Amino acid sequence: MLHSLKTATLAAVMLLAAVATVHAQTATVDDTAKFLAGMMPSVDSPLAPLTKEPAWQRHAKFFDTAFGQLEQRQLSRIRAWVDTNLAAPKPTMFYMFSGPDFLYANAFHSKASTYVLSALEPVGSVPDLSRLPRGGIASALYNVERSLGSILSFSFFITKDMKTDLQAGQISGTLPILYVFLARSGMTVKSVSPISLDDQGAAYLAGENAGPNAVRGVRIMFAGSDGQEKTLYYFSTDLSNSGVKGSGFLKFCATLAPGNSLIKSASYLLHSGNFTTVRDFLLNNSATIIQDDSGIPLGYYSTKKWRFFPFGRYLGPIDEFPGRYQDSYAALFRRAQPIDFGIGYRWRTPETNLLLSVRLPDDGPASSDATSSTELPPPPPPRVRKPRPPADIGPQPRGGFFFWR
Repeated sequence: MLHSLKTATLAAVMLLAAVATVHAQTATVDDTAKFLAGMMPSVDSPLAPLTKEPAWQRHAKFFDTAFGQLEQRQLSRIRAWVDTNLAAPKPTMFYMFSGPDFLYANAFHSKASTYVLSALEPVGSVPDLSRLPRGGIASALYNVERSLGSILSFSFFITKDMKTDLQAGQISGTLPILYVFLARSGMTVKSVSPISLDDQGAAYLAGENAGPNAVRGVRIMFAGSDGQEKTLYYFSTDLSNSGVKGSGFLKFCATLAPGNSLIKSASYLLHSGNFTTVRDFLLNNSATIIQDDSGIPLGYYSTKKWRFFPFGRYLGPIDEFPGRYQDSYAALFRRAQPIDFGIGYRWRTPETNLLLSVRLPDDGPASSDATSSTELPPPPPPRVRKPRPPADIGPQPRGGFFFWR
């Protein structure tokens, strides 16, 4: 009997040791995020030995340089602008047509506790990188670098390139980019969970069935250096009128409203009659809206409900978006304040435009100065140079602009 008990005890100990070993060999989501971002994972991570490979060391050096330059040229200046111009931020920030751009969401709204990003791109997945086949790590890291080329250079994604690069290997979708931006923003990733929304906006976690019209996404819990836990939602969803009509996405967002909104490099979709629902949602549920001219046309804002603070210089759309010039925008920007960073399609600082719209306390129904139809634009201004990346920022995005963000 005693011998049997000792045998059973020994077997249990060995089983626990085996489980512990397997657990230790599985990289945490935070270590995975740091590894993809070119930052050292924890010393006991199964990814730690892979940081000795030349491919990872080159990747880390590349990202150290690229993000260091971006911090100096863009992000630090955005944070300084925010400190001067934004007061009483809301806990929630909305970023429609964002792609996986947590980098600029955090730069403009670092004090938010809940981030809601949304775009067409699927969430994708990140496997256990320590178990990729030989040569798989180098390929995965290279594809991540390529997918980030345009946003590191211009401040926006070229979606066609990002889609191609992140379908070319073991990792896919927006999730690896979210990992990189969280890690490079100094965040610790706590957990990552799939999330679905039913047609009423109710959230379902852990693969629960949200119905036939479910909007699918990911919920990432993370914390900054102060230890405060925050939530990032990314939803893959169609934001056109027909897309949001049958989904619960905007109903879910309404439970988190009011928020602060960011719109940049949005392909002028909010100028279209096919995106009136999401445009109205932003106008009705935002305390502030930061946008470039690809966001909501000025004619849709009521001057009795909003106060405008223009920054930079308005030159009209770039050549890829003819017919979106706004006379009212041009008139507003004649009194614009200077800006020391570039944003959106006009990413060069002397050419950039940024509009901060602050919602005033409600004073009843919307006034007659809020139009309900797209402004008919005059002929566009003279053609100007297309965006090209700074010479020292790589990798260079490829041609074939299909959809900009």
